[in-house]
Amino acid sequence: MSTPPTITRDDASNLDRTLRPHTWDEYVGQQKTKENLRILLTAAKDRGHAAEHILLYGPPGLGKTTLANLIAKTLGTNMRTTSGPAIERVGDLAAILTNLAPGDVLFIDEIHRLSKSIEEVLYPAMESGVLDIIIGKGPSARTVQLELPPFTLVAATTRISLLSAPLRSRFSGGTFRLDFYTDGEITSILRRSASVLGVTIDEPVLVDIATRCRATPRTANYLLKRCRDLAQLEQTPVTREIVEKTFTLLGIDTLGLTGADRSVLEVIVQKFNGGPVGLNTIAAATGEEPSTIEDVIEPYLIRQGLLERTPRGRVASPEAYSHLQQFHA
Repeated sequence: MSTPPTITRDDASNLDRTLRPHTWDEYVGQQKTKENLRILLTAAKDRGHAAEHILLYGPPGLGKTTLANLIAKTLGTNMRTTSGPAIERVGDLAAILTNLAPGDVLFIDEIHRLSKSIEEVLYPAMESGVLDIIIGKGPSARTVQLELPPFTLVAATTRISLLSAPLRSRFSGGTFRLDFYTDGEITSILRRSASVLGVTIDEPVLVDIATRCRATPRTANYLLKRCRDLAQLEQTPVTREIVEKTFTLLGIDTLGLTGADRSVLEVIVQKFNGGPVGLNTIAAATGEEPSTIEDVIEPYLIRQGLLERTPRGRVASPEAYSHLQQFHA
């Protein structure tokens, strides 16, 4: 009977543990946000106080969780991590808050998904450092107030509009928007990631990957790893030929559009003469959910100047026609 192969964790495939920057110098981009945070955190540390609460928002994959880790490292404290959907009951939040050590950073990802009842408990915790817990029901119910250790709440969200105004106002340390990255910044990120992964790759090839990653570091690292996988199988460095072959297999074109992106454009151009056409009609024709088109696909097409939203519906731009012609040529 043959011995099964030993399976080990591929740390190089874990973006959180290997590709995430560990110092401010390694964190590329977001210069204004980094400078504001540096001042806020350094001043708080010098005073010996917990830093004020911080809200980070922006599209997924831009580095909000990485910034939270760097904030905790700068303050020299531990970071406790949870997410909005994971906090289902008031007791869940109470357990997290009462187990914090003085000065700890509590990171809540996707905070916009907290329920309103949880938000109400979080307000006094953020503002006054106390936790109000109601014990019992009816006339015999009473409120117990627990003192909390000083802590810093760092929250992240991709949908800041879904946060209530009272919750947003309690982030006294500041609300910071993370912007999309330039091709040059993405190239720098890829250069470091290639070094961490031990990938041999030339600078022009890094630029080729950077131009197709939708200005998002997470996507850039994903594409680099897929190129690495193919190069490993073909026993060659990551060359331009390997990159092109990888993108062809993934269905990613020169603008970083995926098959789903092109499907939306092709429906508008070929079936509806370029539009205008309604969102639900596009969804029915492509088989995608309307929310997926509106929240995932459309923002990038609009940023690339390929699609317009008008009061009468979606309209494909002349650039969309040109790009589709080049792709199918």
